[in-house]
Amino acid sequence: MERNIIMRKIIPRWEWRTFGNKFGKGEENIKKYEITRVKKSDEIYILSSKSNNNTKIRNELMDIKSLIRINKETGLEQWTVLTKASFPIHINDIVLVYKAFGLELPYLDKDEYSYTEYFEELIAKNSNLKMVNVHKERNGYMVDDAIVEIAEVKFDDFKTRTIAVEHADMEVVLRTLKKLGLIGLKNVNYINAMKRTFGMTY
Repeated sequence: MERNIIMRKIIPRWEWRTFGNKFGKGEENIKKYEITRVKKSDEIYILSSKSNNNTKIRNELMDIKSLIRINKETGLEQWTVLTKASFPIHINDIVLVYKAFGLELPYLDKDEYSYTEYFEELIAKNSNLKMVNVHKERNGYMVDDAIVEIAEVKFDDFKTRTIAVEHADMEVVLRTLKKLGLIGLKNVNYINAMKRTFGMTY
């Protein structure tokens, strides 16, 4: 497998997401649209007490998303993908990972780490990091060009639900939220939801 994943041009997205069990009229309005995508996945999120970047293992790739900015008026967040690194993971990618963690890079005694070595030697031994097994069952919709999602999720054994709206244009997200009747629900991203669940500072 190639060490680096060739990525298409990344366009940052404005994202809104909330968590809970029921979403009232907002969920009812979403379900009036046709489901365009159904997807199940198992991922390992790595939470850092020093950062709120989104760092996870998905499809055997180290996936890093970084929060670029938060709009003060709307609370919407703009995120971008920084890297998707394959295993064995190279030291150059580990540098990016630790920067995303907000942690000082430890001494590395080799240039590459296997999947198992990465977890056992670099993640599990660091008290600032917590691994969370996340299962997602997602139904995707398209509403006025915005990506809309309803998902059943598990953080280890904790079950919850989430709905989300995403688009590269913040105004599209806002219009979609208003159209669906979601304005007023708190915007909470995955990292903050998990940190709240497990009592980590965020």
